[in-house]
Amino acid sequence: MSRNAFLNGNEAVAYGVKLSRPNVVAAYPITPQTKAVEKISSFVQNGELDCEYMHVESEHSAMACSIGASSVGARTFTATSSQGLLYMAECLPYASGARLPIVMMNANRSLATPWNIYGDQMDTMFLLNSGWVQIFVEDAQEALDVTIQSFKLAEDVRVMAPVMVNLDGFVLTHTYEKVSIPSQEAVDQYLPPFKPSAHMMNDEEPMSMCITAGNQHNMEFKIKQHQELFNALHVFEEIDHSFNEKFGRSYGGVLEGYQNEDADYLLVTTGSVTGTARVVVDELRSKGVKAGIIKLRVVRPFPKEAMVRSVAGAKAIGIIDKNISFGYEGTIYTNVNSALLQRGLNLITLNFIGGIGGRDITKQNIEEMFEKLSTVSTSEAVDAVSYYNVRCSL
Repeated sequence: MSRNAFLNGNEAVAYGVKLSRPNVVAAYPITPQTKAVEKISSFVQNGELDCEYMHVESEHSAMACSIGASSVGARTFTATSSQGLLYMAECLPYASGARLPIVMMNANRSLATPWNIYGDQMDTMFLLNSGWVQIFVEDAQEALDVTIQSFKLAEDVRVMAPVMVNLDGFVLTHTYEKVSIPSQEAVDQYLPPFKPSAHMMNDEEPMSMCITAGNQHNMEFKIKQHQELFNALHVFEEIDHSFNEKFGRSYGGVLEGYQNEDADYLLVTTGSVTGTARVVVDELRSKGVKAGIIKLRVVRPFPKEAMVRSVAGAKAIGIIDKNISFGYEGTIYTNVNSALLQRGLNLITLNFIGGIGGRDITKQNIEEMFEKLSTVSTSEAVDAVSYYNVRCSL
């Protein structure tokens, strides 16, 4: 039996972690992620969660601790945000290269300088090349469910890769909404205890987990890791299907279309801005405008085949980026364009950059995006980056 509760995104992740029964949680607080690890600590303190809770001295130590725990077969969780994620950067390739199924929540937050505690997606885009699966969630319910699913994904022998679950800072981490919490019994049936893989350390068979591989062998290791990370795409689709069968909730797999089947104009979204975009699409549809959304849920590995199938019938596509790849364009825009061109789709694409430093992306902004998509010509789309809610020139 499930029960309903009024939770914010941080608390929803904490409940997802508790239900997943990790053996080790390595915690270091950083705004706006702190409430997640605080809630987990309360579960440990009151006996609701039986695990080793390690309050470490830094984010770097949190990931180093997670690597150590996971390498001996412990189900492991940690969380971070912004500068903390970047402080972990040295450790992230160790985790992915060693094929360790760590799950981490990242509360998306702006990077310094200037200093800012509010949410954009600059932090996680900075580390797309770290070898981690990266999933973005829209609301607190999805945050709870995907936390559970991420352990199942990371620990699948076809994947064996760490997973980062991304929540928009404050907009999602601190906003309360009704969430359905599954029963422990149901989650135990869905997510059995982790069975360590043969490549993990144990007392009987000592081994090294960070061997030296020179120029004769190193590339083979990296290409194998790269190729097998793509397995996460179809495994995640399977997980979404089985989760729906067990709990009655599906999120579409690696991406989710909304009113996209016959849409002339599509917006590609990630995270919580999707909810606002849904409202605008409904209003535009009532006026006869064929608008739709593609909610990109998995950014690494990038689901290019699913993306191409979902947008193939559109006249123009807009990509909302809450990040800037300095000196070029939004990172997701680059990825979407590459996928389309590889499959020979010469569609009009526009890049809408907004939400930097936590600035609102409003309904009016999204209406303007759809208006621009409906009026732009191919020649105008050559320099196709727009910046939303920029109030002044500094």
